[in-house]
Amino acid sequence: MNRHAVVLLFLISGLVIPSFAGNWPEWRGPNGDGSTSEAGLPMQWSPSKNVAWKIALPGPGNSTPVVWENRIFLTQSTSDKSERLLMCFSRSEGRLLWQRGIKHAVEDVTHKTNPHCSSSPATDGKRVVVWFGSAGLQCYDPNGKLLWKRNLGTQAHIWGYGASPKIHGDLVYLNFGPGERSFLIAVDKRTGKTIWQNDEPGGGFGNRIKGKSNRDIWVGSWTTPIVRTFNGREELLMSWPQRAAGLNPKTGLEYWECEGLNPLIYTSPVYGNGIMVAMGGYGGKAIGVRIGGQGNVTATRRLWHHPKTQQRIGSAAVHEGHCYILNDPGIAECIEMETGKVVWKERLKGPGATARNWSSMVLSDGKLYANNWSGDTIILKASPEFEVLQINSIDEKTIGSIAVSNGDLFIRGYQHLWCISEK
Repeated sequence: MNRHAVVLLFLISGLVIPSFAGNWPEWRGPNGDGSTSEAGLPMQWSPSKNVAWKIALPGPGNSTPVVWENRIFLTQSTSDKSERLLMCFSRSEGRLLWQRGIKHAVEDVTHKTNPHCSSSPATDGKRVVVWFGSAGLQCYDPNGKLLWKRNLGTQAHIWGYGASPKIHGDLVYLNFGPGERSFLIAVDKRTGKTIWQNDEPGGGFGNRIKGKSNRDIWVGSWTTPIVRTFNGREELLMSWPQRAAGLNPKTGLEYWECEGLNPLIYTSPVYGNGIMVAMGGYGGKAIGVRIGGQGNVTATRRLWHHPKTQQRIGSAAVHEGHCYILNDPGIAECIEMETGKVVWKERLKGPGATARNWSSMVLSDGKLYANNWSGDTIILKASPEFEVLQINSIDEKTIGSIAVSNGDLFIRGYQHLWCISEK
């Protein structure tokens, strides 16, 4: 092959396969909202069908794997709960390449449904950042070399933690909490040095607090933020107890806030066409707000408000002006983002389909994927017309969300890490 042909082939290849294609670099993927431009994902599998590989894990966990090129990164605690691990696997065959971690003699309190190391890693290909609660924030290179670490102090809540680090530009963002110490922090991804920190009212260890309505309430946010640009302004979007907010990602300055959420927030926000949708947990509230405002925008930019909803743990996905979510009790909903109208709300039917659901939606090519506790993945049509396309199972308890890479699905069960492929 002559030199000109080689150059032409290289250019064509660069156009067809971008360098970032196939990466799932953080919780909820390349956009932080569960969406992927990949199409043709697997539609059928079982414990023995369309399984490229599965590998046993040291113990249960709720975190999601992240993928960069031929490496998968996963957080994991040891069976005796004394060590917090970052594990690196070969994407092609599931082989463990290395694991690094930190001994943590103090057993942090958490809930039995939320094992330690429930935060997912985040990577930009040059570094992998993990948060291990009270054991600290750590950064490794892709070969497992420790680049920096930060002790951010004690994280203490009866239900543990779950927010994941987010890398954007030169910064790493982390929602530290819930608990008495709750704050949003941005650190330099190269050094771990604090760039800014916003302290938030924490709400305590998780004990009940008497509310204004004379009812017992809990307070806390497990939100992982997203970054979006609207009218030329970049905003870091967050859900806090009682309110949603948009901040300057570089300085932490809060541009706006919108009231209307309840005190307990499990989900992360989603965004589409200038609208942020924030949803509370524990049968709480939900709001739609047009971002880009200044100050308290509750009266001016809040588009709608749902005063009471289903119990929600996993986060939604957005497609063509609609927001889709699979609620904890196995009830799926389609909500019009502009108006808040519930287009449909359906209780799923079929073997295992009604099990509890804590995973977040993945959107691919007009299809929605979500796991439930029974190890079933429900595939719905992302449409104002409700339709279940398929239900598949790995017959293993699964709480974490799906990761997508180069046409394959990566599912973290309580016993194994699975690679589902129709190739």
